[in-house]
Amino acid sequence: MEEGGNHNDVLININEMLVGENSLLASCIYRVPPEIRKLKEDAYTPKIVSIGPFHFEDFLKMNELKEKYRTEFEERSETKNKDGFKSCVQELEAKIRDCYYSDHIILGERILAYVIWTDCCFILEFLLKVFFMATRGDSYFLPRKLVNLIINDLLLIENQVPFFVLDKLYNLAFPSALSSGNHDSLPSLVNLVLPILPGKIVPGDNVEQYLSSVGGVAHFTDLYRKLLLRSSLLLQASKFPREREVTHVYSATELNELGVKFKVNKESKCFLDLELSGHTLRIPFIVLNNFTEIVWRNLLAFEQCHFIEDSYFLDYIVALDFLINTDKDVDLLIKEGIIENWLGDSNEVTKLFNNLGAQTIKPDFNVRYAGIFKELNAFSRRPYNQRVATLRRDYCSTTWTTIASVAGIFLLILTVIQTIISILQVVH
Repeated sequence: MEEGGNHNDVLININEMLVGENSLLASCIYRVPPEIRKLKEDAYTPKIVSIGPFHFEDFLKMNELKEKYRTEFEERSETKNKDGFKSCVQELEAKIRDCYYSDHIILGERILAYVIWTDCCFILEFLLKVFFMATRGDSYFLPRKLVNLIINDLLLIENQVPFFVLDKLYNLAFPSALSSGNHDSLPSLVNLVLPILPGKIVPGDNVEQYLSSVGGVAHFTDLYRKLLLRSSLLLQASKFPREREVTHVYSATELNELGVKFKVNKESKCFLDLELSGHTLRIPFIVLNNFTEIVWRNLLAFEQCHFIEDSYFLDYIVALDFLINTDKDVDLLIKEGIIENWLGDSNEVTKLFNNLGAQTIKPDFNVRYAGIFKELNAFSRRPYNQRVATLRRDYCSTTWTTIASVAGIFLLILTVIQTIISILQVVH
């Protein structure tokens, strides 16, 4: 991690960005900074479908499917007004262009409008197919693997369209169904997106009100992050200043030797919710696979570009990076049921967390995490806990050393008893 260094153009201009609703209209879709992208380029590059202007020429073979879905969406709509959808996007072209933070959009007005029109209709039809497949038991419209790859591509920061365009086209297509409030037949756009988001995101009844209160939604990556924070206790931490005092925390195995217990938090609604109770650190269950890493890397990149002062997801990654230094740390968290590892051996998990925060700016922590770190450090520095850790490390580090230590103590006790008996015999 870096606390300074040479920032690229994106990071240089972060302080110039607006916060809140207006920021949705000014630079909310980014190219990943080069120093971050080079660490794992394929994590930020679409695999099968391009969305928006950044990768427009990379997947031209998908245009046939896109246009097919665009036609199906227009035919599915109440208005069946192809020209209406196209005109809507054309009228918004200037505002749409402003959403892309780049000087390298070479597409002209008409081409950009065409790309956004086609991509938005494709996304909406894809989401509707996923929704009706889940609610009505419709057969899979595409091979399952292809569906998963498309979903993954829709969460990449470089592969986004502005959410307000999707919302306008969705409401233009189904004015009666959406105004009736009968979400069983047709959900709101946010609820339509939920099935493709990783993990168990529970929006609740006031999700639209919440999203409005935090400035609306910029795009899918932004939506996922905001729903994570809504489900998390970290939202409460946003009311307090961030702290810079914590620079180190012992690893999981070191803390365990010092007497800290690790338990899986089964009740948490969000994997960001670390909780310390006494000397027990509760960590929500997390599944690690190749898709997890890709989504996480894009969330981190988005925070580095847009939410550098409120980087709550980076806080979580740094917290886990503190805890995980070696394979033994990973093995401990797996043993306690906190991590489910689909990446391979424990070393892959260690490398994941040690590398995720590379080339990121991390000046401080949210107040909740900072409090946990301080308590862990204070507990770890107690002389008694340090002595106990030394004993465990020197005499109980493995099964055989534990057996040898117990045997040695047993022999010592026998020797003492034998000595006492011998002395008593001499006295008598």
